[in-house]
Amino acid sequence: MPAICGGRNSNNDSADLGFQGVLCARRSDMPIISRFDNFRRVVIGSPLPTSAHHEERFSNPEALAILSSDALSSVAYATQEIVLVLGMAGSAALGLTLPITGLIIGLMLIVATSYRQTIKAYPLGGGSYRVSQDNLGKMPGLVAGASLSIDYVLTVAVSVAAGIAALTSYFPALDHYRVPLCLVAVLLVMVANLRGVSSSAKLLSFPTYLFMGVVMVLLVAGAIKAFGGTLPTLGVEEQARLLAPTLEAEGGHLMAIGPVLLMRAFSSGCAALTGIEAISDSVAAFRPVEWRNARKVLTVMVLLLATMFGGISALAHHTGIVYAENGPTLLYQLGQLIFGNGVLLAVLQLATLLILLLAANTAYADFPRLAAFLAQDGFLPRQLASLGDRLVFSNGIFALSGCAALLLVIFNASVSRLIPLYAVGVFISFTLSQAGMVVHWWKDKGSGWLGKALVNGVGAAITAVVSLVLLYSKFTYGAWLVLVAIPLLIALFLRIRNHYDYVARRLRMSSDKLLKLPAPPADGGMPTVVLVGQLHRGSFEAIRFARTVASDLVAVHVDLNGDRTQAFIKQWQRQVPGVRLVVLDSPYRSLVDPVVDFVKQFEQEHRKDRNRFCMIVLPVFVTQHRWENLLHNQSTILLREALREQGTRVVTTVGFYL
Repeated sequence: MPAICGGRNSNNDSADLGFQGVLCARRSDMPIISRFDNFRRVVIGSPLPTSAHHEERFSNPEALAILSSDALSSVAYATQEIVLVLGMAGSAALGLTLPITGLIIGLMLIVATSYRQTIKAYPLGGGSYRVSQDNLGKMPGLVAGASLSIDYVLTVAVSVAAGIAALTSYFPALDHYRVPLCLVAVLLVMVANLRGVSSSAKLLSFPTYLFMGVVMVLLVAGAIKAFGGTLPTLGVEEQARLLAPTLEAEGGHLMAIGPVLLMRAFSSGCAALTGIEAISDSVAAFRPVEWRNARKVLTVMVLLLATMFGGISALAHHTGIVYAENGPTLLYQLGQLIFGNGVLLAVLQLATLLILLLAANTAYADFPRLAAFLAQDGFLPRQLASLGDRLVFSNGIFALSGCAALLLVIFNASVSRLIPLYAVGVFISFTLSQAGMVVHWWKDKGSGWLGKALVNGVGAAITAVVSLVLLYSKFTYGAWLVLVAIPLLIALFLRIRNHYDYVARRLRMSSDKLLKLPAPPADGGMPTVVLVGQLHRGSFEAIRFARTVASDLVAVHVDLNGDRTQAFIKQWQRQVPGVRLVVLDSPYRSLVDPVVDFVKQFEQEHRKDRNRFCMIVLPVFVTQHRWENLLHNQSTILLREALREQGTRVVTTVGFYL
């Protein structure tokens, strides 16, 4: 299938041959498409103009709700997973819950301190991919990008699975429908994010604050009962009975309390750190002054996270609560002991369900942005860098939802089966990011650079050690899948980049020489419109053809990216001054609508009688392999359909074979 020539060059000179923007156009005269558009507007809202993009920013309270939901919600399962692993060694090992929690909180503070520096150094967004690529090189950057991509998908899968586990703990009869419920939850979160930053922030802030509030009430009430001696505790015999299912799953034998067990418990609890990088990835989404507001939110988030995580672990240690896979969650059991079976327990479970479902929102905030960075650099399909109707990276949101849904089906929506895959990728990216910051300070050598480099160096060293611990302790439990997936993703990135580089070489031509066109037809000819997105060999072939058949030739360019349009106009005046150029504005980033409207007016002006035709020329190129069409948006098909629906009778394509 041919792809339309046009679009824009990336910063690395790899040609993007598909027009950027919203190509699923809004066409009132196409009944099927119109019905779909009406449904889409009801679900995700009316399109927003590009000029509103600067308004789509988070306030600090909204940012805390949106970007911290992953980290804050992890308290619902981080302690639980520590207790699950320690329970394999019997009730005697449960006393190690607090020391392990303390180590993780210490690590949390170190990582947060490092990222405070990253936020100020990269005020437009200092994700691991950008920091690693800028300071360590292309391959470390791709390792960080692949690691984070995998972890964002796992964030959605784990958060949704844990949220549905909270629901089935309260309503055990729903356990048989765990996977379908998870898929519905992914769909709902996807739709919320497709609505855009402001809409999703307003929708998602309340559940986050509800969860924080009810957990704080739980901790205070639990502390009061504990100091008053009225908080129930489990005896050794009861613990042994509850641990029986876990021991049966491990072969019926108690594990020894040794380094391997402790490392595995530690690595499972490290899931609490997975959302810390989110704020540094999304600095540009804050209101001015962006980096200062981002640092404030990061500080508040880490303090809340440490308090809730430490408090839940302390209560679990005091009560002796244990957890069995797919049984009632640890947080639910604490709620029963402290709140009883009343309204507060129901509120706790509802808040837990909502925050865990919305924790996936951290990934939805960051994965599409990371994918857009990779796409702009030519390592992922260019479509992932396009803003949708609501000024969000819609294609990235769809991709994330699809991958997470697949994981939930494969792993039967089990948190304990997904956790071993979790956190490995994010700690690899932590290490690369902090190492990149050390190089950044070394190159910069500004005021206080040595102290800043030392902070990031310590952070890099500690997260590197933790990464090795995670890999060692989780390897046979599923971490090997992540180790296989990372190089496969990197290979895919490089293959895509090679394709874009090849296409750029084939299409490249001089940008300052006057281009020679054939003479127009001596007599006759037809009024012709040629669509041009970018001036290169492919589009020039279409212009040459159009010149040979046109009595009145006009080139049309749709302004989908205003910062490049003026440069294109100057290049056109310099190289093709003999052909009239019309630039069409597209405030909603649609390619089809402005072209269809222009062609309709053009035909009304030039069709003086029924024997006079107008022709529309679309430049296309044909790829060597079918799969390569996926790397380019298929604008030709949409344009042809839209033009023919409105009555345009002559639509032709001029192919350029790669």
